[in-house]
Amino acid sequence: MRRLLVALAAGTLLVTASACGSSGDSGDSDSGSSAGGTTTVKLGLIPIVDVAPVYLGQKKGFYGKRGLKLEISTASGGAAIVPGVASGQFQFGFSNVTSLLIAQSSGVPVKAVSNGIASTGVVGKDFAGIAVKKGSSIKSAKDLEGKKVAINTLKNINESAVRESVRKDGGDPDKVKFVELAFDQMPAALDSGQVDAACAVEPALATIKSQGGQVIASPMVDVAQGTTVAMYFTSTRYQQQNADVVKKFQEATAESLAYADAHPDEARQIITTYTKIPASVLAQVTLPKWPAEPNKESIEALAKLGEEDGFFKKTPDVDALLP
Repeated sequence: MRRLLVALAAGTLLVTASACGSSGDSGDSDSGSSAGGTTTVKLGLIPIVDVAPVYLGQKKGFYGKRGLKLEISTASGGAAIVPGVASGQFQFGFSNVTSLLIAQSSGVPVKAVSNGIASTGVVGKDFAGIAVKKGSSIKSAKDLEGKKVAINTLKNINESAVRESVRKDGGDPDKVKFVELAFDQMPAALDSGQVDAACAVEPALATIKSQGGQVIASPMVDVAQGTTVAMYFTSTRYQQQNADVVKKFQEATAESLAYADAHPDEARQIITTYTKIPASVLAQVTLPKWPAEPNKESIEALAKLGEEDGFFKKTPDVDALLP
């Protein structure tokens, strides 16, 4: 089971890698088969460090040897990927936990199939952080009151996490002014003063640090210890009708994730193939954790925070969402 969960996580990650290397010959909403018995699987991913195992799996042929061809599309956040999977545009997707909880509580037919990534659990040494530019007067999360803070998607996981950091530091999260920006736009926006702080993930966080920026809080650590941040998912319809493809995807992903976990240097190096991060900044990149199983307690914590923040139409069913 551990390998199965790891597999799926890596598989979803692999999606981004394939986007660069596939020819995109599948034109319908379902996975297509080529003359050679290869199944084209469409995946929706975010071009961030999280997906490094996918690129490695593609490079090593873990998917190809199982007859899978990955066709990748990228988006700025999981909130944009969820409807793509639900509608059949993608067979699998990578999304943060809050986006999946929002979908599940709204009756969208999605189902998590594997764990994705987790926080390192170490304050100041996580793959996600609230950062400010060099010389900023903002020294802690409480100081974000009245300030503009960049997050990749409004009313989603990063907003919940930032609000929790502010709350735990004795501040009022309702006074924070959230600004929606893609992760790769955050370093420039912070440097130019367009925003006062940014809740960034790698590799954008390493870029900010290379500009002299400082991390003032680790929001995913504030949510819970070992927070499960994202998972891989599919539509309930696809899962029911294509069990064989799902199994192959899980196996290939398991191998990819296990390989990345055993070869962190290769995982780090391959990030430069699908992001704009310079090789000189790579050393500052903090890799996330790629555990085999989701941390249910942390997912329940995110569900509680999302409910407090008014993100859900009704209370989400965590058990129904999880694999």
